[in-house]
Amino acid sequence: MFFTSLRTTSFRNLIDAEFFTGAKDIFLIGENGQGKTNFLEAVYFCAYASSFRTVRDSELVCNLLKDFSAKAKIANSINDEILVKFENNKKFIFINDKRAEDRKELLSVAPCIVFCHEDMEFITGSPERRRWFFDQTLSLYDPVYLDDLRRYRRVLKTRNLILRDLSLKKQDTDAVLDALDPQFASYGLKLMEKREKAAKEFSCVFSSLYNDVAGISGITVRYIQSWKNPVKNNSEDYTPSVDQVITHLKERQANDIAAGISLSGPHRDRYQFSQQAMSHNESDFTLKASTGQRRLLALLLRTAQACRFSKETRQNPVLLLDDVLLEMDGEKRRKFLSALPAYDQAFFTFLPDEPYQRYKKEDTLIYNVSGGNLTA
Repeated sequence: MFFTSLRTTSFRNLIDAEFFTGAKDIFLIGENGQGKTNFLEAVYFCAYASSFRTVRDSELVCNLLKDFSAKAKIANSINDEILVKFENNKKFIFINDKRAEDRKELLSVAPCIVFCHEDMEFITGSPERRRWFFDQTLSLYDPVYLDDLRRYRRVLKTRNLILRDLSLKKQDTDAVLDALDPQFASYGLKLMEKREKAAKEFSCVFSSLYNDVAGISGITVRYIQSWKNPVKNNSEDYTPSVDQVITHLKERQANDIAAGISLSGPHRDRYQFSQQAMSHNESDFTLKASTGQRRLLALLLRTAQACRFSKETRQNPVLLLDDVLLEMDGEKRRKFLSALPAYDQAFFTFLPDEPYQRYKKEDTLIYNVSGGNLTA
């Protein structure tokens, strides 16, 4: 599967045109601010109907305009065509001229893995950003997980509204909360079970990659459940029962009401990058890692994500690599490129003075990017 062409209309600074992309490796060469990342963003927008740089669709439109679109032709078993457009403050998705009712329908059409500077948030940012990354990783190959996550979020939203009303004395009874908690616990435990299993499998891949590229062993991904401590069991393989979670929620109900929000649950789970010391104790590796080591953590997270996707689906993704080699020395570049997962197609961005000629192959398609235009 790969993108054979991409057409954009009023998308960021890109000119309104259709560009041929029918090559396995595509290099986008240009100075900063000329449209290289915007082009990758348009490809990603076709794959997921969202941006990897902003949550606001209105920020993707060209200045002074309101509507925009991106259209891609995909070479796969049925030669899909995807159109995602934003009109009158609404987003519309079409797959082969048929409107898609759910963005989830895109997951099996053009799966992409993006490597970008924003990925550093998964290392140095909030726990929410790490949860988002691992939720995305699971959703790429397990659509049922995505459904469970949506159900949990809907119940969580309802529960928080009830807690807020109770905290503001708009309700006099917590009976509705008691009736909702079994559903809240059940959906939450489904997420926790899959997260626990996926984190261990992901960690095996990631640990090996980091050792190969950075030469640092023992780096693992640790999943820390919000509902593990309440039942006082520290076993790594332990997950509480629905009844145990309900009991915990009841015991903490007064605190939740006082706060007006749910203080525990999968929405409070954490992921930690740990390193095992000589004493066999684990420590948070990100607290002592250098900036370069953290940057490499982010890049190899995406590499491991692509590896997990390929193993689970037996498909290769499209890779979008935005200036990923810029801050690496020659040896790190070589090791990183050799560690790249199998892919059907890859888009790379480079500054003009980077040694991109070293990495091109005989059939690499090279575009120079200037003022939102691509020229071969």
